[in-house]
Amino acid sequence: MFLYLSKLLPLLFYPLGLACILMVVALVNLAKQRGTRTATVAIASGLILLLVGGNGWVSRQFVRSLEWQNIPQGELPLAEAIVVLGGATKPAFPPRPGVDLSEQGDRVIYAAQLYRQKKAPLIILSGGRIDWSGGGPPESKDMATILTSIGIPAEVILEESESLNTYQNAVNVKKILQTRHIRRVLLVTSAIHMPRSLMIFHRQGMDVIAAPTDFLVSYGEIKELGSSPKSALLNLVPDSQRLYEFTGALKEYVGILIYRLRGWA
Repeated sequence: MFLYLSKLLPLLFYPLGLACILMVVALVNLAKQRGTRTATVAIASGLILLLVGGNGWVSRQFVRSLEWQNIPQGELPLAEAIVVLGGATKPAFPPRPGVDLSEQGDRVIYAAQLYRQKKAPLIILSGGRIDWSGGGPPESKDMATILTSIGIPAEVILEESESLNTYQNAVNVKKILQTRHIRRVLLVTSAIHMPRSLMIFHRQGMDVIAAPTDFLVSYGEIKELGSSPKSALLNLVPDSQRLYEFTGALKEYVGILIYRLRGWA
């Protein structure tokens, strides 16, 4: 039930879903030829949500507030394993020729790079597959398929295929670490997801080192915001990608709050 409700949250809290609800409220009031004040407030509120969430100035700063929390200072240290969280692949359903990397696919590539840099001798892939989301093999299996296809030996890969959220990632990975007497790991996930992930893994008592990847906002993009009057103006114009990134950051903050209330972080 918690997992299902977590997928419904966008309708209530996130800009696009909330703006749609406000538009429905406005339409109902206008259709009944009453409540024009309510309709006006609803339309104005929805417009403000989209204008704020979709402009580059707000979106990039909001995303940066999460992504830049755990930037490694210097070279990453050695560890006993590399833990990669799911959400990085799309199943091999036709017409795809095979498993595809999603936008978060940098997680898988970065894990391979860290392994080749000899940062750790083992890669643990954590991620199941929600049965009502289209089915298919667990994400851990899909990530393993990508890794072996680019030359990572299958014998250094461990799969944890039951997790359906970040809390379950941490609980199930901890069991693997305890079984193999592994103490220190590099945690690989998207930079925007790293603050919540670290909280949860630390709550489980694991010694994890942040190895973030898949950064949406770089130093160059922050500098570009005010690099010229034209750039400053263009970044005020709502953009679907900026709204998507803003929503992703908001989702993380909501997740941190909920996980803390549940005692998971």
